[in-house]
Amino acid sequence: MEDRRDVIEYPIVDEIDINGWDLRKALRLQAKSNPAIVEWLNSPIIYREQGSYAVQARQLLAQHYNKARGFYHYRSTASFNFQQFLQGEQVRLKKYLYVLRPLLAVRWIEQFGGVAPIEFERLRQVLNETSVQQAIDALLVQKRQHGEAEVQPAIPVLQQWIKAELARLQQVMPAQDMEPIALARLNQLFSQLLHAQE
Repeated sequence: MEDRRDVIEYPIVDEIDINGWDLRKALRLQAKSNPAIVEWLNSPIIYREQGSYAVQARQLLAQHYNKARGFYHYRSTASFNFQQFLQGEQVRLKKYLYVLRPLLAVRWIEQFGGVAPIEFERLRQVLNETSVQQAIDALLVQKRQHGEAEVQPAIPVLQQWIKAELARLQQVMPAQDMEPIALARLNQLFSQLLHAQE
């Protein structure tokens, strides 16, 4: 017997990409602080929201987010993208954002102990280094002027900061969250939402 599919996928039409999970899988992923569902719930862009699931899921996420998992995910993403995309003398400017955003998300988790925001400008609040802020300002201007695919010389200030930050983070061991994940509350939400559909 075939397992029932728990992934929702539609063909991409006019650059609209719709996908997701059934409720049971979404809550299981949330219980593990899965980065994809954390970022979906935390996204500032909402095309359509129906029912109480998202509001309640966000409230539970704020209470049981696993900061150590977030730390390791963003650190790994930044390291991989740096090695993959920013090693040459010429780089695509857009790729800096693929490294800077997760590094700033780690700093957010370190400083505030909660889910990092999606918005790059909000994440920049955790950055104290003026020279790096100025380099990012210039990067964003260049990116707007030259487009996403344009190749430019690597930016020394950003290269140095990224290397130093990745080296620093290799020495950091985030505290493991000791609180049990709120499975009972997620189960309660699941049951409540099912009954609401009856």
